[in-house]
Amino acid sequence: MKTADLLPHAHQVLQDATLPELPNHYRGKVRDNYDLPDGRRILITSDRISAFDHALAAIPFKGQVLTQTARYWFETTADICPNHVIAYPDPNVVVGRRLEILPVEVVVRGYLAGTTSTSILTRYRAGERTMYGHRFADGLQPNARLPQPIITPTTKAFDGGHDEPLTESQILEGGLLTPEQWRTVSEAALALFARGQALAAERGLILADTKYEFGTDGEGRIVLADEIHTPDSSRYWFAQSYPERFAAGSAPESFDKDFVRNWVVARCDPYADPIPEIPADIVLETAAVYIRAYETITGSPFVLPDPAEVPLERIRRNIAAYLGAGPGR
Repeated sequence: MKTADLLPHAHQVLQDATLPELPNHYRGKVRDNYDLPDGRRILITSDRISAFDHALAAIPFKGQVLTQTARYWFETTADICPNHVIAYPDPNVVVGRRLEILPVEVVVRGYLAGTTSTSILTRYRAGERTMYGHRFADGLQPNARLPQPIITPTTKAFDGGHDEPLTESQILEGGLLTPEQWRTVSEAALALFARGQALAAERGLILADTKYEFGTDGEGRIVLADEIHTPDSSRYWFAQSYPERFAAGSAPESFDKDFVRNWVVARCDPYADPIPEIPADIVLETAAVYIRAYETITGSPFVLPDPAEVPLERIRRNIAAYLGAGPGR
């Protein structure tokens, strides 16, 4: 989809999904969550894009892309691991089971890649060779395929904290998970990643790495939560250009969603200076990238709505059956 196609829809952003009719509102960086008295949770994915500890902008249809991409993957991996989904009453909304989220984020990596402080490439470049309980050989090239996918777990940071690297022994000795829980989530994560890589390959993509979040339900079962294999939680590369770029030492071609971050960094220190308003053309270009990602990953076209549609009004209409679930009702 071209940026010009999105011009009539530039106003259709879901910046805020506050619904006073629903109880127990918790607003995350991207999602607005509501816990119903009967144990269900309503998750509304907004169009907010967050970086540098700030909500930088709202990207039209970003929330819908994330919700519907995750839906594709939840539905194609349900035979591997149960997930939290109960219903999709709206393109931006998931109704799920409320879970007790496990304090370990399970990151699976198939390639020596990444830019954050917890990524294996960042730490490898800093001279580390033993990371997350895995030993890496000397002389590896950035973005090289690993002999087999590995799990690089981190702490699950709540309330804006930062994730910290973990090893299997730290998880077990620290009592973060029981041995049975660790075995279950490890096996599930590797199986989910294998399915993801296989289906991505059919679309001409490489699923390089991703992260999974698990929780336990009322019966103690391990359940897949949050999102799965979305452009925000995963690194996708284009398979056709990967060999040539890898041989040349260039970064793989990917869904470059960093227009907003790059624009900000070029103009200020985002951790010290006021962040300027993001221009409309950068916002729409980012929206087009997200839509392209959805269409490539799922193989389905993204259908633009009527330009007169107001996203929050549509959501309120589509979840009307849940709006009477407020306190005392």
